[in-house]
Amino acid sequence: MDILVIGGSRGIGLETVKAGLAAGHGMRAFARSASKIGITDPNLQTIDGDALDEGTLVEAMKGCDAVVQTIGLPVNRDTVFSPVDFASRATATMIAAMETAGLRRLITVTGFGAGRSREAMSALERLGHGAVLGRIYDDKTRQEQVIMESALDWTIVRPVILTNGKAKERYAILMTPDEWRNGLISRADVADFLIKAAGDDAYIRTDPVLSSALAR
Repeated sequence: MDILVIGGSRGIGLETVKAGLAAGHGMRAFARSASKIGITDPNLQTIDGDALDEGTLVEAMKGCDAVVQTIGLPVNRDTVFSPVDFASRATATMIAAMETAGLRRLITVTGFGAGRSREAMSALERLGHGAVLGRIYDDKTRQEQVIMESALDWTIVRPVILTNGKAKERYAILMTPDEWRNGLISRADVADFLIKAAGDDAYIRTDPVLSSALAR
């Protein structure tokens, strides 16, 4: 496959680029600083661009089979205390670009606590999560709504607390609300799932939570 990763210069996005290359896919990393990621591979194309620039996104999507969206904002004074709308605006822009490019397959990363997964958190988890990440996750919830209202073949992926480290390829894919729970998962394992989901129609129009295999 040829896969475009929006937000491919760091974090889960960069791990997804690496995982896709390891699996033999053609990868395109799209980010403001994509050209600085320091990976040399004949199957990798880096594209410097703004996630709010529809025209640049359309060009980046040409010839692709799927889009993986891994955008996010840092936790700082602005995102804790001020209104946040970057994810929802960027997602609306991306969907418009996908429609123009004739591209349907989308895998987006939000997080445990966004959308309907918030109800799976304990009262204590919701209290702490809301105090620090409330505005960011309110926007992620709007982001999910924009995706679910689209005509795309989407998958929304909600990882739990993220860690660093290599992919173990042992993690829980929690498909239904009665299974959803918090835990830990590495960014590399999230990336492993994203690449596999891009080529698996079984995950179309689903919104799993990803956690460690032993989470309870």
